[in-house]
Amino acid sequence: MNKNRLEAFSDGVLAIIITIMVLELKIPHGATLKALVPLIPILMSYVLSFIYVGIYWNNHHHMMMLVKKVNGKALWANLHLLFWLSLFPFATAWMGENHYETWPVIIYGCVAFMASVAYFILERILVKLHGPDSEIAKAYGADVKGKISTAIYVLGIAGSFISPWIGIAGYILVAIVWFIPDTRVEKVVNS
Repeated sequence: MNKNRLEAFSDGVLAIIITIMVLELKIPHGATLKALVPLIPILMSYVLSFIYVGIYWNNHHHMMMLVKKVNGKALWANLHLLFWLSLFPFATAWMGENHYETWPVIIYGCVAFMASVAYFILERILVKLHGPDSEIAKAYGADVKGKISTAIYVLGIAGSFISPWIGIAGYILVAIVWFIPDTRVEKVVNS
């Protein structure tokens, strides 16, 4: 099967996810800068989630550069990823509205963790579909960066039971790790 519909559908869903998240930003009551202060947690949650969705879009785009074909398993794995990404607006709003209380931070971490697991599953299905000598197999290899990120999510979720700020620190760390461009795909494409 051709990858174009999977790619186009994914781009559309990710655009909708970002749109839903921005609609959660409510207009402040008042015309002073002081009126913005209560919105800071909501805005910061939005910024973190916007970066996450942007990272997933960027990495999905890079992955699709190496994909030559898809099958039913890949379509379902991609939908699995989109499902978890579609929960970011809910988790973002809940965490921001509740000023980083324990359970909203834990649930946010669980959504981020499951999105990373879903991405890994999609990656492995595509590597298997294209074979061990394919460009995608060469680019992703053992995916150490992905595995480390998933482990940080687990630590962040566990740490949130001690203090939600431990979880937030872990989630920000993962975003920083992935915000730095991942050159694995570009190295394979340009070789």
